[in-house]
Amino acid sequence: MADKWRDLYNSSTLRNQNFDTLSGLPLAPVYGPQGPIEPDENAIEEVSLPGEYPYTRGPYASMYRSKLWTMRMFAGFGTACDTNRRFLEILRAGGSGLSTAFDLPTLMGRDSDDPYSLGEVGKCGVAIDTVEDMIDLFDQIDLAQVTTSMTINSPAPLILAMYIVAAEEKGIGISQLGGTLQNDILKEYQAQKEYRYPPRPSVRLVVDSIKFCSAEMPKWHSVSVSGYHIREAGSTAVQELAFTLANGFGYVEAAIAAGMDVDSFAPSLSFFFNSHIDFFEEIAKFRAARRIWARWMKQRYQAKNEKSLLLRFHTQTSGVSLTAQQPELNIVRTAIEAVAGIMGGTQSLHTNSMDEVLALPTEKAARIALRTQQVLAHETGIANVADPLGGSYLVEHLTDVIEAEAEKIFAHLDQFGSGSILEGIYAGIENGYFVGEIANASYGFEKKVSAGERIVVGVNQFFEGNEDSQIPILVIGPEVEEEQKRRLAKVKEQRDSNKVLDALENLKAVAKDPLANTMPAFIEVARVRATVGETMNALEEVFGAWSENLPI
Repeated sequence: MADKWRDLYNSSTLRNQNFDTLSGLPLAPVYGPQGPIEPDENAIEEVSLPGEYPYTRGPYASMYRSKLWTMRMFAGFGTACDTNRRFLEILRAGGSGLSTAFDLPTLMGRDSDDPYSLGEVGKCGVAIDTVEDMIDLFDQIDLAQVTTSMTINSPAPLILAMYIVAAEEKGIGISQLGGTLQNDILKEYQAQKEYRYPPRPSVRLVVDSIKFCSAEMPKWHSVSVSGYHIREAGSTAVQELAFTLANGFGYVEAAIAAGMDVDSFAPSLSFFFNSHIDFFEEIAKFRAARRIWARWMKQRYQAKNEKSLLLRFHTQTSGVSLTAQQPELNIVRTAIEAVAGIMGGTQSLHTNSMDEVLALPTEKAARIALRTQQVLAHETGIANVADPLGGSYLVEHLTDVIEAEAEKIFAHLDQFGSGSILEGIYAGIENGYFVGEIANASYGFEKKVSAGERIVVGVNQFFEGNEDSQIPILVIGPEVEEEQKRRLAKVKEQRDSNKVLDALENLKAVAKDPLANTMPAFIEVARVRATVGETMNALEEVFGAWSENLPI
């Protein structure tokens, strides 16, 4: 195993810098019980190393010595033109990837002129109604060079189709596109609640996109299995890890059942975790996640391709850990959470802005959040050594304990599903298991805060400074909604309505055929300028609507 690490490390292209301390003390790429481990040593002790199964210490042998994590800032508000200006500013400030936040109507598959959308257009993200919005969103941005992450779930296949068409009309081929579609519908039923259809047909749409991207988009991650929203809803670290990986196993089972070979799609799966405020627990969580995923993929799902065993993930610092009281302290919280994500081996990182607890970030707050990552990357030295806390008695113990606790949850879901994790997830959605577990965890934490057993600075202790905690915030006025409605009306006036009706009818026909792939039909719907709402409503005629009906 050590020889494999040596070969992988020596074949890596390292960043052009000295990997030593500020005082000039040399640092090895990784450390073991006997101290520094160098790739030119004749004999290397047999210890767990990064880039080796089960990847506890990182998915790549050289880790950040070769490539820093992607600094991917989450942005979206108002109209597509408003967000485009923020995207361009992020790229000018040194951001290396874009991450798109959509407004609530778009997340729910509603148009901006839908009565349900009143008062919500452009408020929590960017409003996208048609492919024209997508074109404006990425104006002056080379989609062949910049990777894009899109946090969208129920309408995810359609949003991907719009992105493909927008790139196509800019002269960029589908195979050139790189990025990530969240497309994790299972966690919507468990935590975030932005769903339209029942779980089974919704998972079918996820599998269709997995098939399509595996064949047509080699640089694209078709699913980002997300624990972030599970944690933000109030779960524990163990629940976040276990529910997220279980959902990942569920998509694997669904794709295999649809006739796909596991190694044809598993390398394109990615993950999205929360980095919360308990520093060592978070690092252990990330290490345990890689180990569990590798073992399950190899042993249970019989993956042969090593890339199928690698858990690569994006991290976002914790929104719910931020406070409206003394909001400048959120810069400190975010920095600590970012360090945990980096020491845990993340491949991509978003740092929350100090004002996100109050509103969408201002440009200044977003720049400070990005600069936080840049300081960590270039001034602190924490990117010089892989898994720097590997071997810590505390971190190794927590890694083992979190893994063991997660396995108990997997066993529970396996029993629910009579040997199928996916069927266990469906059962857990229907019987309220996930919702109940998260609610109990959230309630337990809030009780501790209320009782003073958990101190949150400015909330239950250390109130000095609360009296002057107002800071400038970004305000999205009603004029944004009116402008977006005008944009939508203009597209409707200029498009060929007959082509729209034909494309929607074709999509419904394809959706009724369980053996057909819906992605080409989604692309045609986007191309003729059908709206998000029209498309989602058409599919609701086929799949029906889902409403939560939990037992009392």
